[in-house]
Amino acid sequence: MNEARASCIERTTAETTIRLQLNVDGDGSGEINIQVPFLSHMLELFQKHGFFHLSVEGKGDVEVDDHHLTEDIAIVLGQALRQSIGDKRGIRRYGSVSLPMDETLVTVAVDLSDRPHLEWKANLPAAKVGTFDTENVYEFFWKLALEARMNLHIIVHHGSNTHHIIEAMFKATARALDEATQIDPRIKGIMSTKGRL
Repeated sequence: MNEARASCIERTTAETTIRLQLNVDGDGSGEINIQVPFLSHMLELFQKHGFFHLSVEGKGDVEVDDHHLTEDIAIVLGQALRQSIGDKRGIRRYGSVSLPMDETLVTVAVDLSDRPHLEWKANLPAAKVGTFDTENVYEFFWKLALEARMNLHIIVHHGSNTHHIIEAMFKATARALDEATQIDPRIKGIMSTKGRL
């Protein structure tokens, strides 16, 4: 790789302040420093399983709830992913992973198509994991798909532990994105008969 596929994005609103650095050709390292412990844990898994370098500094109105900070981190992560892969020349574009975690099995498939869509086939049994509202998980993945302009399918085949289900989603999404963002020397230009995405 001649040039780094990396980006740094900052976002400040009346509700949140976020600074995020992403390198898709990383080594699974980085530093997550946000005010939402469960999301912090999920982002650490995301960076590790995607072999991304991901660093996030984020503060927000968590005294209200975790929604704004969770949503805005997803927005910034999606923007960073889109910026990092640029014009998408040479990338595989597609990735899919079925990932087991104890009693849970989740499949994630992605297409870096420039056509944002989230297909969500998931039931989260518990309304909270610790202090984290699990309804925020859907919002996170929808905003990630929207801002990265990707087609993202998340299917939970089975699972009874909410923590396991969400963890499998984050790991599988990271691994599918790692596959989709890989440069394949067989691909000349854009992986599309249209000539662009």
